[in-house]
Amino acid sequence: MLSGLRMQHKSSLSTAALLLLCLWVNTAQSQTVYRVVDEQGKVTFTDNPERGGDAMTLAPLPSLPSASRPAAAAAPGSLGRPGQPFMPYDRFAIANPVGGAAVRGGMTPVEVQVVPPLREDHQIRLLVNGELSQSALHSDAFWLAGLSAGQHRLQAELIDSQGRVQHRTDPVTIFIAE
Repeated sequence: MLSGLRMQHKSSLSTAALLLLCLWVNTAQSQTVYRVVDEQGKVTFTDNPERGGDAMTLAPLPSLPSASRPAAAAAPGSLGRPGQPFMPYDRFAIANPVGGAAVRGGMTPVEVQVVPPLREDHQIRLLVNGELSQSALHSDAFWLAGLSAGQHRLQAELIDSQGRVQHRTDPVTIFIAE
């Protein structure tokens, strides 16, 4: 009888935890985002209503399928040369989109290959045409939006726990179709 009550109690806790998780996800998905245009015409997005702007309802982002590619083996002794990934990474490169790709405007997925996986105390930020596009995140997948038609150069930077750039990927040039 006592073990049955314990199992029922554990089940109730699991159900309560699942319910709280669902409520949290629902709240996170329904947050309001504001589109703000400054005097120079620069558009920014914020969740702070005090900055003004137009309230927007955002559709969920499409998912980015993970690409399972074999890791490229580093040449012995190559990790100490400038331009090579610092330890503990064997590979740090933009895997998607590939160089020379023609991409439609709108949402453009960018995937950075990090082997072994990104450490908890490291982040990646994304540069477009040498300018910061995505602030540092503990993620290897990014979404670019609003790129103008034409040629763009993508590069990712690996940021350590002190906020220092430890490595940059080779640049990848893509072409946004009109």
